[in-house]
Amino acid sequence: MDIGADEFEQSLPLLQELVLGADFVGLDIEFTGLRSNLSGPQQISLFDLPSEWYLKTRQSVQQFTICQIGLSVFSSIEGESNKYVAHSCNFFLFPTTFGVLDSEFSFQASSVQFLNQYGFDYNKFLKNGIPYMNEEQEKKIKHNILTGNWKVRSSLDKEQIKVVIDEVTRWLDLAEEGDWMTLPGIAGFQAFEVQLVLRKALPDIWTVLRDQGVVVKKVSTQHRWYLENTSCDRESCWKEKILLSARGFSVFFQMLVKARKPLVGHNMMMDLLHLHEKFFRPLPESYDEFKLNIHNLFPVLIDTKNVTKDIWKELNFPRVSNLSEVYEVLNSDVNPTKNSGPVIIHASRCEKYVETKYPHEAAYDAFLCGSVLLKVAHLLLWKVHSAIPIPEPSFPLYLDVLAPYVNQVNLIRAGVPKINFAGPDSPSIRPPILILTVRRWPGVSEQQVYREFQNLCKFDVRRLTQSQFLLMTNKFKDTRSILKEYKCHPTLQISLYRYWRHSPNINCLLRVCGIVTTWAFIAFLLGRAGP
Repeated sequence: MDIGADEFEQSLPLLQELVLGADFVGLDIEFTGLRSNLSGPQQISLFDLPSEWYLKTRQSVQQFTICQIGLSVFSSIEGESNKYVAHSCNFFLFPTTFGVLDSEFSFQASSVQFLNQYGFDYNKFLKNGIPYMNEEQEKKIKHNILTGNWKVRSSLDKEQIKVVIDEVTRWLDLAEEGDWMTLPGIAGFQAFEVQLVLRKALPDIWTVLRDQGVVVKKVSTQHRWYLENTSCDRESCWKEKILLSARGFSVFFQMLVKARKPLVGHNMMMDLLHLHEKFFRPLPESYDEFKLNIHNLFPVLIDTKNVTKDIWKELNFPRVSNLSEVYEVLNSDVNPTKNSGPVIIHASRCEKYVETKYPHEAAYDAFLCGSVLLKVAHLLLWKVHSAIPIPEPSFPLYLDVLAPYVNQVNLIRAGVPKINFAGPDSPSIRPPILILTVRRWPGVSEQQVYREFQNLCKFDVRRLTQSQFLLMTNKFKDTRSILKEYKCHPTLQISLYRYWRHSPNINCLLRVCGIVTTWAFIAFLLGRAGP
């Protein structure tokens, strides 16, 4: 089910009902870009601590925006054993442009090309995207609206308003009292905006919002006074309605937060960063504050990338590279619980995914996330109870076996493989760092060192001294391979990095201590040799 600005407000009651009755919610987000083309020290690296990774990625999140959010709401069917229904929705989003709000964001060519390849509807995103704002933006707008300081500031809006006023003014010259006209194609908070401007500019009209658009009626001065003082459509009520419409998807985001349902994604770290920035508050500089905020918003997070990565090798499943492949493996005969696992059906109005695959459409990927979660949880339950009959499966029982993975979110290219949103991050389990000492290669750069090894394996490179570089990979086999390959190399000497042996700071400290000790010893000897 695709939902744009035109359908959003009417859908809110149903969406709230679905979320409140859900067992969990699957999430996927598509962006206008993923990561800024930063260079040098600003590039993310396997050397980064989580806090360093966060600060670098924060810049990209501030630069790009969300173009589509997919949610798949999973609910167990009462009276039917281990059967779930999934309501999957695509929300096209576009930042609120209202009053002082006029967001700036970038497009990344590769992201646009990628989404085009999978049929993304950019027209719906740009022309019918649901508005949204975070709490900081909402405070500014609310203050301006409720204190009467609000006015149309966007040049585009000013032009549209001018055209509307001119059209209504020409009509008024010929209209008689009681006549009416319709301004079609105006919806959402823009409809309230247009009516506020018209009522202020023209004292002999009244406006009403109908399904077909804004209806303008010519009235007498007395009837206008009566309507202003007796109508439930007064300006003070409108200001609240304008704010509600301008908040758009942020209203539903707050519903999702209040529902406290488990939120499920696949490789969902970027999703969480954007949820915080776009709907809650601008991302803080403090990494710990970000973690705390996300945990307060969503107390139960499950990243299916983290879960499947952990159990895949143990079960000897074929290698996979993306969410769709994970889903296919779990639905194949390779999965020993394929025929005994949960049954998942699509809700009415969501049947487009029954027979056809739509990879990288947000709602479809959100559905895959939820399905993978249920199938993996059943697999874990089967493993735990392999010697005895499996108890009657239920989602609370699935959550029990998933407990070690709750609030553990996969992290791509950093010093640790995952982030723990419920406490301190686990120590790194990456392969050991290697140190490369270069001989007879003056002026060698990090890029040249990288190119030297790129055909053998992928390493992140960081300069340590003029002739020494640190190498790091996320694969133990690459570490073993490069140590073996370069064991007797004439100009490139590679060994395991030992902090106490190789750190320039430690070496400098040891040299200083050596000098101090030597001078102390000399002074001692000279003192003894004196009279």
